[in-house]
Order: sequence, then C-alpha cells, then structure tokens
Amino acid sequence: MSAPEAVSTPAAPKPAGPYSQGIRVGQLLFVAGQIPVHPESGDVVQGDIRAQTRQALVNLGAILSASGGSYANVVRTTVFLSDLNDFAAMNDVYGTFFNAPHPARSTVQVARLPRDVRIEIDAIAAF
Repeated sequence: MSAPEAVSTPAAPKPAGPYSQGIRVGQLLFVAGQIPVHPESGDVVQGDIRAQTRQALVNLGAILSASGGSYANVVRTTVFLSDLNDFAAMNDVYGTFFNAPHPARSTVQVARLPRDVRIEIDAIAAF
C-alpha cells in the first residue's frame, strides 16, 4: 500500500479540525464531508436545500479537481440531511453533478450538522 497523501485546495473550505480535505491512497481518494460553506468568506451559503446542496458539491468538486479528478471518478457518496423531507430537492441538484454510471450512495437524516447546515456530503473516488 502506498503512503496516504493529503489533498488540499483553497478552492474548498479549510478543515474545521484535525482532518484533511481529502486523503489519497493509491488509486483511491477519500473526500471529507463537505458542507455548504463558501471557501473564500467562510460563511454558510444561505438559501434552501438546493443552494446548500449545490455549494457542498462545488466544494467536493474542488477537492476532486485538486487531486486530478472529477465527479466522474466518484464511486461512492454519503449524503447527510438534517431533514429527510429535503430528499427530493437535494436529489434534483445532486443529479446535475453526476452522470451515469452514478456513484453508489447512502442518504441519512441526522440530528444536527456542523454550523447547523442542512446537508453534508462525503465521497470516495477511484482513479
């Protein structure tokens, strides 16, 4: 196994704790959960679940790009929602970022997310 290599970009929010934006090990990239925070201002993107989903996925895409990849490399995601009633609207936006074959995905409702956002998305990509 090759040594883990951190992936970092100023085009995604800085980690809020002792973790990396992404870790690449061999042909796999593990992207930390991305929330709808604007990377330059550090502010939570205001708006409905659609706006928040879009920003979380833009942040995820920036980390994929920094590793030399794209959304096409994503094989697995987990979507954390603060309200499962947002599923359909989230899914509409999510579907615009991924082409077939779509990544495998789990979507779960959680009691609370960092900074009281409505969504967090993590991913695994293969190269």
